Amino acid sequence: MDDDALIPLSALQHFLYCPRQCGLIHVEQLWAESQHTAEGRLLHENADKPRMERRRGVRTVTGMPLAEPALGITGVADVVEFHMGLDAVEHPYPVEYKRGRPKAHQADEVQLCAQALCLEHMLNCHIPEGALYYGETRRRVVVSFDEALRRLTRETIDATRGMIMSGRTPSAVYSPKLCDNCSMIDLCQPNLLQRGESVQHWLREQLKSE
Repeated sequence: MDDDALIPLSALQHFLYCPRQCGLIHVEQLWAESQHTAEGRLLHENADKPRMERRRGVRTVTGMPLAEPALGITGVADVVEFHMGLDAVEHPYPVEYKRGRPKAHQADEVQLCAQALCLEHMLNCHIPEGALYYGETRRRVVVSFDEALRRLTRETIDATRGMIMSGRTPSAVYSPKLCDNCSMIDLCQPNLLQRGESVQHWLREQLKSE
């Protein structure tokens, strides 16, 4: 697949959290930061600095570039641990860092599974599991890359690419639980747009208020 058609791994998480958020970020190139996103960015900046260290038989690589051209995805792994097995072969174990706590949806799991699919392609191996580290709980959650999660991940990759390649941002659907905690809410205007008012009408109202 052409490099221009590769989608970032982060887009998969954005799409599962909210397709409109994904469109605003990856189609319209918009972004707004909140305290939560700033904390998450700082956490990833620390984890994404390329380096390697070895401790207690585990080789740890941070900031590892990833790609799976056949699936059309690319990105950077926060941490990949290489555990020495009884077969004297290093086995990759991806670890993704998140600032908050485990969520009800599977966006984090899909993003991690996509990393595993990239590693399997790059290293010609099978990866049965990885882990999500949550900064708020300071605990790892083991994620099994079973067939159901792999199927959901591939379906999400296809759906996300289809939306991005269409160049169309999905319509707003207001959800208090998701929207009120989203840093993009002021750019998205879900309450306004869900009522059917046009962006042009909203702009006119803003100009009147000024």
